[in-house]
Amino acid sequence: MTANSVWLEEEHNRFELEAGRDLARIDWQRARGRLPDVAQLLGAALPASCAHAAIYPEGFAFCPDCGAPLAAATPPPRPAWWGATTGTIAAEDAPLPRHVPHGLAQTALPLAAALETRPPEPARGQAELKIPAPPNAVCVFAAATFGFAAQRLLALAFTRNVLQYWDPLAQRWHVMTPEGDGATADLRFTSSQYAWLPLAQPERRGEVALVPSQDGLFLLLIDPVSESFRTEPLLQAPLVASPGAVNRRVATLFLSGAHYSRSVRLWTADFDGADPEVLDIDSADPAIAIPAEGWARPYSYDGQLCWLHDAGQLLWRPGSVPRWLPWPFPWQPRLQFGGPARSRDGRLWLIGHDGADYSFRELGTEGVAQVMPIEGARLGFGTLLFRRGHQVKDDPWAVEDVEDQTRGDALVLPLLENAGGARSQPSGLVLRFEQFTGRAEAAMAGDVLPRVIVEWVGQRNVILDEVARLKLPGDCVPFVYDGSLWLHHPMWNEIRGWRLKDFA
Repeated sequence: MTANSVWLEEEHNRFELEAGRDLARIDWQRARGRLPDVAQLLGAALPASCAHAAIYPEGFAFCPDCGAPLAAATPPPRPAWWGATTGTIAAEDAPLPRHVPHGLAQTALPLAAALETRPPEPARGQAELKIPAPPNAVCVFAAATFGFAAQRLLALAFTRNVLQYWDPLAQRWHVMTPEGDGATADLRFTSSQYAWLPLAQPERRGEVALVPSQDGLFLLLIDPVSESFRTEPLLQAPLVASPGAVNRRVATLFLSGAHYSRSVRLWTADFDGADPEVLDIDSADPAIAIPAEGWARPYSYDGQLCWLHDAGQLLWRPGSVPRWLPWPFPWQPRLQFGGPARSRDGRLWLIGHDGADYSFRELGTEGVAQVMPIEGARLGFGTLLFRRGHQVKDDPWAVEDVEDQTRGDALVLPLLENAGGARSQPSGLVLRFEQFTGRAEAAMAGDVLPRVIVEWVGQRNVILDEVARLKLPGDCVPFVYDGSLWLHHPMWNEIRGWRLKDFA
């Protein structure tokens, strides 16, 4: 018996895991086909030079039959990755600083220090790592230990109710199966943009995150040894938006009432579902209904949770009534351009168009919002913004910084900002559409982009790769896993990766 497992010792010193903490009974006929992966997950040992047993319990350093040294299976620890989330991130996983809005495509992992050691532009790099794309390619990624001894990568295909698990030793994806007698929730969620809430300190091995579903809000738990998953309900009601978290409270929008008189309300509770509360939403204009779909993933900032929509914004601060604030006609947001941008005084702004010109509108205020007119579209979020091919390094409405006149014929779309740290200018991962002179709306809507550069911008700009004939660039998903930066697009057959030097 070990701290996490009960092992049976059979004849000739052969071992078999009988039971594991928070694990279902293991089907060893199936698990023997992936023993290296199972051994890493359990922190077990494998034979290095003898064949007296196929696997040994945690803590074994030598074969008890012949004394030969065993191979330690546990890889080095890696920081977890959750993507854009308002959930709490553990201290060892580089959480975002408090002055940064949570829920945007930002990370405090030291990516700039790792990537800016590469040869700067005009030198052209290329992806040195590739793994096959998941079988169900429209997905979100999470990389963590989930309470096990080794980090693993999950890909949740939220349009197909498919949870996929990457076996790095066999270099293949496994499709996990739902446990039980049909009690596991359907993981599909397509009514709004997807976001999940990680658990910073899981109480049980296998706890992953709070996940939205068409049927409610659920805790997702996995058993990677048995390649299975299950769910536990927190809220069973039709969700209209992804959940968010602020001040240790979870909140989401759901449909309440009978089919003929349904209304959108806000549900909130602690992370474990305790102290639940249902709140009616106050509307600044009752003539404009609160939408039942099409919400962007929420972000939290300055103690307030916000959901953005093409029709308006919904604001909620714990202890107060949630407010629905429609946009004033004829102003329309451009959510596809990135998301909220932060000015030097700490306020958040969203770009939009009033039928004649672009402008930035102040977010998060229930009073009269300030509007700053601008010339031309600006793509990005946080402090990583571009007008055409030139970076905007001051307030979102400030004049762009022109370092190279030829870049005026390009368009840049930020994918990931490296937030935090004492850096003199914003840095992050971007796509540069070369020789593109069309409208930004057309580039995001499906125009074929003949030549796209994958680039890291910062104190040194580094060209990481080049992509031909890209469509829907906003569908690109960057993530960090196993000491490398990866970039996925649902139309690609492979996920491209770049090693992060001296990255732990």
